[in-house]
Amino acid sequence: MSVVRPFAPGGDYRWKDVELLRYKTDGSVPFKDVTRQVLFDDPSIAAQLRYFEVSPGGYSTLERHEHAHAVLILRGRGRVLVGSEVHAVGQNDLVSIPSLTWHQFRPAAGESLGFLCMVNSERDRPQLPSAEDLAGLRRDPKIAAFLDA
Repeated sequence: MSVVRPFAPGGDYRWKDVELLRYKTDGSVPFKDVTRQVLFDDPSIAAQLRYFEVSPGGYSTLERHEHAHAVLILRGRGRVLVGSEVHAVGQNDLVSIPSLTWHQFRPAAGESLGFLCMVNSERDRPQLPSAEDLAGLRRDPKIAAFLDA
């Protein structure tokens, strides 16, 4: 692996020699218009740095998992659900997602939302909300409006 991974020119948030991947390979989980790039993966420290981009009108999967992770917004504006709160986010904002906390990212209207995500290389599989979980989240009008956007 290269010590320096250059940012590719062109304004499309790509890195040289980094494959552009689908957000998830399992088509059964709900998401829309998201890509990912694995920028760093080192087993010796069990860490992976990934760049995700949510296109205008897209959204990440509403999920939770046992591993915590950190997200740094690099481009665009949007909103994020973390637990029982919806937050506006923009460039350079840091989002900490605790273990077993529902979360989802959505870009602002007409914008892409790009962010770095630092996670353990070995991690548990995401959990999707049950109908009961979703009903519980939707009891809060702010969360229901976020999910319906």
